Amino acid sequence: MFRHRILLIVWLLSDILTFAAAYCAAYFLQVGPILSTDFLFGKFFVVTLIIAPVWLVVLGTTRTFALTRNQATVRNAAYIAYSCLVGIALFTIGYYFTYKEFFSRMLLVYAFTLSTVTTLAWHIIWEQIQRSLLRRDPPAFPTLLVGVTRESRALLKTMKIRKSALKPVAVLDGRGVKDTAIEGVPVLGKLNKLEETLERFKITHLIQGSDLEQSLNLLSACRNRGITYIVLPSVFGIVERDESVESLEGVPVTVVRPKNDWWNWFLR
Repeated sequence: MFRHRILLIVWLLSDILTFAAAYCAAYFLQVGPILSTDFLFGKFFVVTLIIAPVWLVVLGTTRTFALTRNQATVRNAAYIAYSCLVGIALFTIGYYFTYKEFFSRMLLVYAFTLSTVTTLAWHIIWEQIQRSLLRRDPPAFPTLLVGVTRESRALLKTMKIRKSALKPVAVLDGRGVKDTAIEGVPVLGKLNKLEETLERFKITHLIQGSDLEQSLNLLSACRNRGITYIVLPSVFGIVERDESVESLEGVPVTVVRPKNDWWNWFLR
């Protein structure tokens, strides 16, 4: 956990530097490799430094820095573009109200484009660096899988290929399986070894892949030990991957919608 906090702080600071560097690059793209006397770099840089932390807060509200967020997705790119657009608006307002001077509109286009592209690229790179460091032994987030099914086997394989920050270290199954290991993760037995496994491996995340009747026991064990509890939709018989977690009057709910046209993606 300490390792993750340090990496998160480095990530946040590097994002501020990336944002400021993108704006500086936009300045010199517009005025050339000089310090313009008509549009002073000092004023420009001061406003950039002031809005950078605010931009970072806006980016944080999109949960871009979440541990399990995949940075290389269209949705995540849209979140970053939205945050950078807010950053441009804040810069425009901040510069105008501070200096009441006109500046280049093209510079704003450069700043938005560069800040979006560089932030997204850096996030994709940093994701790989962070995952690699978090998975080093001893892993920062040792994870236990409970319940062996086709879906949970596929999940273990995906987590291994993508080098998930959550590193599976053990598997338990309520009914018992013949496998001694799945995707390199040892199968330790049945649920009678739950407490022993949680203590031995210092589990931080528990993924339930089957055994619906054990949900309350697993959730209770997680709450008592401060463990993050994750349940696969297949536990409830949802296997089509068309579910989503949403809010109904402030209450989290799992939703499965009928197949709709592609534009309904934007309305979810």
